[in-house]
Amino acid sequence: MTQSTQPKQHRKFIAIILAAALAVTGASTVPAQAGNDVGKVVAGLAVLGILGAALHNHNTRDRRRETVTRPHRPNPTPTPRPLPPRFGRYDLPAQCVKYFPSFRDGRSLVARGCLKRNYGSVHALPQSCKVTFWNGQKNRTAYKPRCLNKHGYRLVNR
Repeated sequence: MTQSTQPKQHRKFIAIILAAALAVTGASTVPAQAGNDVGKVVAGLAVLGILGAALHNHNTRDRRRETVTRPHRPNPTPTPRPLPPRFGRYDLPAQCVKYFPSFRDGRSLVARGCLKRNYGSVHALPQSCKVTFWNGQKNRTAYKPRCLNKHGYRLVNR
């Protein structure tokens, strides 16, 4: 069963009838006297004002609730949000681990060129993990994976 957020019309009607009945009842029960009418009129107006304020507050509250509701989104599967930069800055792409046969009996290193393409902060990597070696044609620069791991970096598949 769905509820509507609009104020119900029969409640307004009952409130108007009740206010009118109170006004008529207060005026007709006491015989008219010259000095006491002003106080009764003021009291009747105060009661009507309080009822009007209560109805206005009730109606305004219903409208506020209506604006808060949001339509149902058609996408049932939520998409994961990316981590903030402070959490992802120590994650290096695992695709940059390359096999270099000319470095100390063929060890795997993290290639600097690949890191420049896929990781934004190559300049922030620790210099103690950086190695430069001759591959037979030119000097190559790479980083030792175990050293990077000791400094808090990790290799992840993205």
